[in-house]
Amino acid sequence: MDISAQNGQRASATESDARWDAVVARDPQADGTFYYSVETTGVYCRPSCAARLPKPEHVRFHATCGEAEKAGFRPCKRCTPHQLSPGVQQAATIAAACRCIEQAEGTPSLAQLAQQAGFSPSHFHRVFKAITGLTPKAYAAAQRAKRVRHALSTCGTVTEAMYDAGYNSNGRFYATAHEVLGMTPSHYRAGGAQTAIRFAVGECSLGAILVAQSERGICAILLGDDPDALARDLQDRFPQATLIGGDAGFEQLVSHVVGFVEAPALGLDLLLDIRGTAFQQRVWQALRKIPAGSTASYTDIARHIGAPHAVRAVAQACGANALAVAIPCHRVVRHDGTLSGYRWGVERKRLLLEREARV
Repeated sequence: MDISAQNGQRASATESDARWDAVVARDPQADGTFYYSVETTGVYCRPSCAARLPKPEHVRFHATCGEAEKAGFRPCKRCTPHQLSPGVQQAATIAAACRCIEQAEGTPSLAQLAQQAGFSPSHFHRVFKAITGLTPKAYAAAQRAKRVRHALSTCGTVTEAMYDAGYNSNGRFYATAHEVLGMTPSHYRAGGAQTAIRFAVGECSLGAILVAQSERGICAILLGDDPDALARDLQDRFPQATLIGGDAGFEQLVSHVVGFVEAPALGLDLLLDIRGTAFQQRVWQALRKIPAGSTASYTDIARHIGAPHAVRAVAQACGANALAVAIPCHRVVRHDGTLSGYRWGVERKRLLLEREARV
């Protein structure tokens, strides 16, 4: 067999190998799973290497760096396959930045964090958000919220807790207290004991529905088969709050919610009391932008919020949603369009989507 025929066979064998597709796509997800060498240059690379694509007949695949070096190839100076991949290095850098934010008494500036990471501020901001799903500012705010909740439970006074958590002024602290705690600091220290929540249970075509409202807005819309179970769920969510059965005026609000469930075209314009982590709130905000009659995948939502690798966390945020229909987690489906889990039952999810499709 002549050399041309041999090269043709080698090229065909390489092109039929799934690993070649990863090399052609320069897929960073394949980094670390294998390496490829190029006989004409004598080097081996990681799949994502940005060097010019070699001819397939000159390529050999290796399971490890050691295997490639044993075969006589040296590491590429461009992609440095024998070192940690850029993605792993960036993740380690951002993890160090997160620890810096968590341990700092105040909030480090973007410039300080970027300098520590060895990045420009804009590049650091972009990489931080891609890996954590939050901006550095949002991550710092979430950590400060965590500290203030702990401090309010352990410190002697609200003022002491405020400074212990890193706030440097009363005005700044109290301006954000409701958003961080869902209630006033004094109520939080008392375990929410002085928080009043009105609620009522109604019936709709999907079964029982419970609507609850705090002084800030609707804080729960729960669906189920057993009204008593819904009331227990509400009590578990707000164990120290005073639950008050709704009067006739409140029941009109419940009727409004029921009307939206039965006829989505009516719309639902309610003041909501949304309580969750910074990441959950970003997911829920994205869900509220999905129009009735449309759906999005968990991957779509992850990309929309700038965290394409946080698909599982997006699914968990959907599962933590306590405001059925108002925050339309039923509009999120699997990547192939099939229905996934729904905390109030997949059948209810299917019925809601069918109704909205007719709008």
